[in-house]
Amino acid sequence: MDRLENTVRPYAWGSRTAIPALLGQEPSGEPQAEVWMGAHPGAPSGVDRGTGGTLTLDAVIAADPQRELGAGVVARFGAGLPFLFKVLAAGEPLSVQVHPDLARARAGFAAEEAAGVPLEARERNYKDANHKPEMLCALGEFTGVCGFRAPLSTVALLERLGVAGLRPVIEVLRAKPETEALREALTWVLTLHPDTVARLVGATGHALLRLAGESTDAREALMLRDYAALADHYPADPGLLSALLLNHVVLAPGEAVYLGAGVPHAYFRGLGVELMANSDNVLRAGLTPKHIDVPELLRVVDFAATEPGVIRPRSVAGHPGEELYPAPIDEFRLSRYRSGGWPLPTDTPQIVLCTGGRVVLTDATGEEVPLAPGQSCFIAADSPAVTLTARGADATAFRATVVGAQAGACWGLSEAA
Repeated sequence: MDRLENTVRPYAWGSRTAIPALLGQEPSGEPQAEVWMGAHPGAPSGVDRGTGGTLTLDAVIAADPQRELGAGVVARFGAGLPFLFKVLAAGEPLSVQVHPDLARARAGFAAEEAAGVPLEARERNYKDANHKPEMLCALGEFTGVCGFRAPLSTVALLERLGVAGLRPVIEVLRAKPETEALREALTWVLTLHPDTVARLVGATGHALLRLAGESTDAREALMLRDYAALADHYPADPGLLSALLLNHVVLAPGEAVYLGAGVPHAYFRGLGVELMANSDNVLRAGLTPKHIDVPELLRVVDFAATEPGVIRPRSVAGHPGEELYPAPIDEFRLSRYRSGGWPLPTDTPQIVLCTGGRVVLTDATGEEVPLAPGQSCFIAADSPAVTLTARGADATAFRATVVGAQAGACWGLSEAA
């Protein structure tokens, strides 16, 4: 068991208070957006293996992947940790974005490598050859947008705004079949002249605030205010218009959403844990000063209207204490443990993160690793049996691992929530 030394990413959209509050530290005054836990080369966690210095987790795994990951995981996913675990703290909206599927990620990465596009170049789309399905679980109220709203529902909203400049997209959404309508609407938004964007965003932001003030529905008013805030943050950016095509989502603490390939989404505000395949591939559709590659984005987006399914944890047959957040992906598996002492399944790599109270990990040799909120631990596949003890009524730990050759049987869910 290795306590992790993790990197905090200071992206501009990060909250200045949420991560320091979790860690029990004084705010620095700078944004703190993400804490990365894992072996991604962009910010690998550090571990102390008694060598007199800190090693990076990616180097430790590369030195003996069979021991660290287990033979089944290596055979299925290769010699790298298949997932990346994060704490995410949004103080301002993140970009509207999508992630590629595995085939598109491999093709796009290979093409940019062959073309000699530097990894840090502004116009670079693919940082690696992996897909990036992800799950976000809220630690407090968390808001954002996820997946396309049904076209006629968006028409109803846009009609109520009464912004004349939105008539072209209203007509497209009303007249065309769903997939064609959503593709044409997003293309229209992303190819507007910059002067037109600025005028439309300003007018739409004012209309949203007017409608929010008139609404007697608290949930609707929150949605309208969230959309209106985008106009303040990005007044000359098409992101507000892109976001209006998407479902507004509010997660309560402990609720989660799963985002597969091609699903457009953006996070607005809140603190959560995020688990994803080990990738940093992002294509953007607004709310960002970063590069937007419209043709590539349109190749990746899944133009299907969906209801954002809120995921709540379920108990797992044969695994006492575990509350699983089911997702249709094998590279990662997210579960939660609360007060009590519980044995952890072994034979796969795992990272345990404490988000409340005090958590202690104890292996069969008696070694203990105590975790305070915000602290995490890597457990190698060959570790002796480990018990997780959550001490106190508010003690909570999240566990990230793999659905691999050994872990596949852990997906059996009971009906108890």
